Amino acid sequence: MSAVEQAVALSDHARAEIDAWLTKFPDDQKQSAVLAALSVVQHENQGFLTTALMDVVADYLDMPRIAVYEVGSFYSMFELKPVARHCVAVCTNVSCMLVGADDIVSHIEKKLQIRLGESTADGRIFLKCEEECLAACTRAPMMQVNHVYHTDLTVEKVDQILDALA
Repeated sequence: MSAVEQAVALSDHARAEIDAWLTKFPDDQKQSAVLAALSVVQHENQGFLTTALMDVVADYLDMPRIAVYEVGSFYSMFELKPVARHCVAVCTNVSCMLVGADDIVSHIEKKLQIRLGESTADGRIFLKCEEECLAACTRAPMMQVNHVYHTDLTVEKVDQILDALA
């Protein structure tokens, strides 16, 4: 094990969270907790996963490391590079698109002077790549900011939400 791998370990909190998830699955199905485990370690690592963190999760869950990498790189909820303090994700699925989501994305890009998948220069806001669906179709358009839903968006409402982020 390299020095970097030895330096990366699960916190007591992360182990407790993962262990709580493990109780929900049969002993021979520990890999079922991989999504929860990756979410916990990503949250503790300022919003992104590293290979070393994914290795620690794989070892803890007795999974092949490649299987954890596949999960981490497949799901849009996981980031594999550093991102800004606040994560903004605009739903661009058909229901939101039909009522102006594309205009909302364009407005945010112009306002923040970034494109989808980029962070502001000051490290304040990360505009996550387009979200396929955030399951709030009846209140479209919508976006998620730091895991909090904001619905019935207008340009003015978006500006208020973004301006309030420190």
